[in-house]
Amino acid sequence: MATSRRDRFVSGVRAMTRCWAYAGGAILFAIVAVNVYSIVGTALFRRPFPGVYEIVQVGAAVAVFMFVPYCQMTGSNVTADVFTARLRRRTVVWLGGAGALLGLAFALFLLWRMGHGLNDVYVYRETTAIYQFPIWIAYVPILASLALLALAAVANLVQASQGTLPEDAGGA
Repeated sequence: MATSRRDRFVSGVRAMTRCWAYAGGAILFAIVAVNVYSIVGTALFRRPFPGVYEIVQVGAAVAVFMFVPYCQMTGSNVTADVFTARLRRRTVVWLGGAGALLGLAFALFLLWRMGHGLNDVYVYRETTAIYQFPIWIAYVPILASLALLALAAVANLVQASQGTLPEDAGGA
């Protein structure tokens, strides 16, 4: 069975968002490992891991942004199904397309503003207090996440134009 260019685009974006979310999970796992190490080090040796708050702060921000495109792609965002439960499927798909359009606008707006934020922290050489880690580095995966969020929203628009909801497209 031949697949259309649109189907390949949606499948490709779905695969990218899945891999990106896995990477975000790996970052969260690393944050947990650093916290456990710090707690054990403090309890047993009175030597906490220095700068654990910085690591958690930067890592959590990056990881959370890395999950957002997957949520958009799979229709896992918060919804109010109680309002749509009795609507016709065509109306629900239309609302899904409208939501994807809003998601695209939101992603592009944040991409634009966070791009300016990246420029500011880069120009002023802003760093964390303990490790002197350049904060601009954390912006790079966040901006990539927002670009991927925009792609996921476009893929959702493609799905809506074909009468499909993200959650109907199968397991991601």
